[in-house]
Amino acid sequence: MKYFVYLIISKNKQKYLSYVGYTNNLNKRLANHNASKGAKFTRGRKWILAYSMTYDSKSKAMREEHKLKKKL
Repeated sequence: MKYFVYLIISKNKQKYLSYVGYTNNLNKRLANHNASKGAKFTRGRKWILAYSMTYDSKSKAMREEHKLKKKL
């Protein structure tokens, strides 16, 4: 099964907000974020996909998600 690490962004007034996550179904996850069914932080905002990378295992995706979160 493939896993994705993704970065989504949303404009809030005069600044941009970002969120990093991982999933095995990128399209469904983005749709959930935009339907306010994702993480609590993402609710009520319109999100666009800024970056995604595919990994062969969940553990690799989780490690990369953690690295990306630390950089932001």
